[in-house]
Amino acid sequence: MIRAIGGVAVLAGLAGGLSGCVGLALTGAASAGIAASEERGLGGALADTRIRTDINSKWLNASMDMLQKLELTVQEGRVLLTGTVPDPEMRVEAVKLVWQVEGVREVINEIKVGEGSGAGDYARDVWITTQLRSSLLFDRAIQSVNYSIDAVDGVVYLMGVAQSQAELDRATNYARNLRYVKRVVSYVRIKDRPAPAGTTTQATGQPGAPPGAAAPMPAPAPDTAPVGSLPGRAPVDAAPLAPPDKPS
Repeated sequence: MIRAIGGVAVLAGLAGGLSGCVGLALTGAASAGIAASEERGLGGALADTRIRTDINSKWLNASMDMLQKLELTVQEGRVLLTGTVPDPEMRVEAVKLVWQVEGVREVINEIKVGEGSGAGDYARDVWITTQLRSSLLFDRAIQSVNYSIDAVDGVVYLMGVAQSQAELDRATNYARNLRYVKRVVSYVRIKDRPAPAGTTTQATGQPGAPPGAAAPMPAPAPDTAPVGSLPGRAPVDAAPLAPPDKPS
């Protein structure tokens, strides 16, 4: 009887361990499937992940403060840097370290120098990012997996690959019509085209609902429905897209 009970316990333990392994395998397979569905492909996603890891490692070795104050997004070897540092020297050093990582093709430096954002500004940035991700996700005319979003002090940075100019216009308009958004900077390129000039959108920044308030989930937009700008929003202005000079 004791041996039988012990055997059942062992089998239960093995079953639990196996189910955990199966769960990990399924999670890994799902992640691989998402990466493969992106325009850059699984190989490109893995390369970008390696670049991100190498940059974080260099920042950590240089300064814990640098690692904590800066954020980065990597897409097809193009690196977007955001955040606020206390002095220009740290800004220059951060960019220099990024260029030392193999596979980096371009560095888009949006690091600010000065005091960091307060808790209220951070909450608004999180609110903006969440709302924009939801809008892109529920619009069937946009392949949201190909977009990266960063919101810093009310400025929205878009990176990724758009299937067409019409898709990019829809994504940009979602961003510029959100509450608290002051400006939209797009570094998105059109599929099968070279990286275009970046576009900057200046919004009115009129106050709206507090970031902590629950916002309704946007309904899926029809495939052919235009996404227009709200009254008072400024038009999109062209801005040059040029990486900083690579340090020698």
